[in-house]
Amino acid sequence: MLRRAQRLQHQCTRSLTATVASGSQQQCRRQIISRALSSTSSAAPIPWFVDPKPVERPPVHSPLNKAALAPPVPQEAPQLLKDLQSELLQSPHLDLSTLVVCRAVPPPPGPALPERLPQGKRRRGGTIAGESSYDFTSGIWAWYVFAQVKEGTEGRGAVESVVRQVRKSLLTRTPPVTLPPKSRRQMDTGWALVDGGNFAVHILSKEAREKFFSDIIVN
Repeated sequence: MLRRAQRLQHQCTRSLTATVASGSQQQCRRQIISRALSSTSSAAPIPWFVDPKPVERPPVHSPLNKAALAPPVPQEAPQLLKDLQSELLQSPHLDLSTLVVCRAVPPPPGPALPERLPQGKRRRGGTIAGESSYDFTSGIWAWYVFAQVKEGTEGRGAVESVVRQVRKSLLTRTPPVTLPPKSRRQMDTGWALVDGGNFAVHILSKEAREKFFSDIIVN
């Protein structure tokens, strides 16, 4: 009886030892496999279809951030011009960095003529004529809107398209803005003007801007 108990105890001890050894062997085997896989994955070359450099995607210009591309409209500008700029921001033909709303700045006056009294029997040659309406050099417009089309598109209908958009925006307001008839002749020069009464909208090419308005629109 005692021998049988000792034999069972010996068998249990051997079984427990084998189980522990088997578990240790499995754990060691798992560690070896995981190390091998990690070293293999780190040393493996990058596949040809995987770009190692991160892809830089261009920012998507939503209507919210398009306004940041254009110069700000002055606070004292008429609401009509603020609304017009908001609509022109959606045009695919315009260079938004040159979409400017500003007060009309008169050109600097030329040198004054020397004062001279009228001469002769017919009193000619005098330069003192008194006050005149021509002495007021503020111009006929109080505000300007400059909209430059993208370079290279002025000969492909970009100017005409923006003119149509401006006229439609002004004519569909309540009350509508009184506009003169559209002239197609001026569009052939890369520069069109929409006369809104106390403001003027200039739709122009880059060449026309640099030639006539380089001191107003600065890139």
